Amino acid sequence: MRRYLVVGSETLQSDRLLRELRARLRERPSSFHLLVPAVRPHVEAYWSEAEARSVARQRLEAAIERLARDGIAVSGSVGDADPLAAVAELLGREQFDAVIVSTLPPGLSGPIDPALPRRIELRLRLPVCHVITPFADIKGEGRRRVDNGRVDLQR
Repeated sequence: MRRYLVVGSETLQSDRLLRELRARLRERPSSFHLLVPAVRPHVEAYWSEAEARSVARQRLEAAIERLARDGIAVSGSVGDADPLAAVAELLGREQFDAVIVSTLPPGLSGPIDPALPRRIELRLRLPVCHVITPFADIKGEGRRRVDNGRVDLQR
């Protein structure tokens, strides 16, 4: 069985990521672990570490529920605020065959840097697939609204 680490935040409920996971399952038996780094959802907003972890936990739980509705069982965890450190820490405890990184397109200042896939490949020497989801395609808990520097999840 092939084991994938899926790293994401706002895009974990996207149809694009769902299609990618389904494609992997069609290729061979696979298992998936979602990792949501506890990053600040927006650079200009003040967030405590506890708030960032709470948002990450909400996104993780919503993604697990969505994937379960689509017949994909996944495990998951919340990681360090630095996505590369979160991946490295998890890889120190568990083994994965490959990594799938799900981000917004470059330039949309999402919580996960679109350069992360290349950084994982170079530093951790694992194959990485990068799934890019347009902001307009984000649903549910992943979607955010920014009002006067404060970021709120849209329901």
